[in-house]
Amino acid sequence: MLKTFTDSLSACDLKRYLFSGATMGTRYSAQCYAQADFDHLSLGAELDLVVRRVDEEMSNWKDSSDLTRLNHADPDVWVSISGNLAQVLTRAIEIGRETGNAFNIGVGDVVGKWGFGPGSPGLVDHSKTTVGSALHPVDEWLEVDVNGGRARKRASMTLDLCGIAKGFGTDELGRVMDRHGIRSWLVGLDGEMRAKGMKPLNSLWAIAIERPDHTCREAMAVIELTDVAIATSGDYRHWKNHEGKRVCHTMDPRTGTPLNNGIASVTVLSRTCMDADAYATALMVLGEQRGVAFARDRQLDALFVMREGEGLRKMGTGCFGGDVGQGLAWKRTLR
Repeated sequence: MLKTFTDSLSACDLKRYLFSGATMGTRYSAQCYAQADFDHLSLGAELDLVVRRVDEEMSNWKDSSDLTRLNHADPDVWVSISGNLAQVLTRAIEIGRETGNAFNIGVGDVVGKWGFGPGSPGLVDHSKTTVGSALHPVDEWLEVDVNGGRARKRASMTLDLCGIAKGFGTDELGRVMDRHGIRSWLVGLDGEMRAKGMKPLNSLWAIAIERPDHTCREAMAVIELTDVAIATSGDYRHWKNHEGKRVCHTMDPRTGTPLNNGIASVTVLSRTCMDADAYATALMVLGEQRGVAFARDRQLDALFVMREGEGLRKMGTGCFGGDVGQGLAWKRTLR
């Protein structure tokens, strides 16, 4: 999870505008610097509209969403979907291939049977945690016709976009800012964030990377950035207590069980928050050795935090390489 630090506006002809609202079972936030007479009401209304639209398209908790209709459809039946959903499904398939199935949006059945999905039971029945299709690469089971605005499943399966939809929603917030001509902004959805431009006095946006601890909320490190997106996937916010053990909500599509590989969190920087979100999830699943190798090979900026006994160990690639300690700050810009 990521937090934002902001400074107060001093002598300047720009004003800081703040926006927030509920969506996707969490909250979105946005802030920008603009002239004092800027039409902030119109901007706020459009920000709220786009995240609600993404929720209506990609939520598996809403019976009327495009995703739910696709999930409920019989195999080999084409379902009309929005252009946004077609774009996200296509990118999810691409990242799934790229990561060797470490990122797989077909884990919905596994998520549900472990008690994390819509209408899921609170307790896990281990006799029902074996699934078939969720373990296969999703491109074997899903076909997306982007030009036709439709998709179909090749077999019975439940898609889950929790590892990519919020990142896309964050990108949508940024696109609204751009359409309104805003040059300096920071947007976020449940900790996934994207920044553009500089704040007054030519300063970067400061983002705190949260320590992966389910008992408290505190910053582990700070990164200053602009013109880049950042997302974190971790085992410390969404979990259940089962038989005295914490069960993580992130599923390993290769085993059909909750992830348990010692990775506490992974933070990724990318040009889009959709990619940062998905890569963070994939690197969590790949684990330390394969995940770090993948990140280095793809030249990703990634921060891995591993659990070792009662402590944490950190390893980074790209701008996160080198010593990673409490309060350490990086600067990153992708222009």
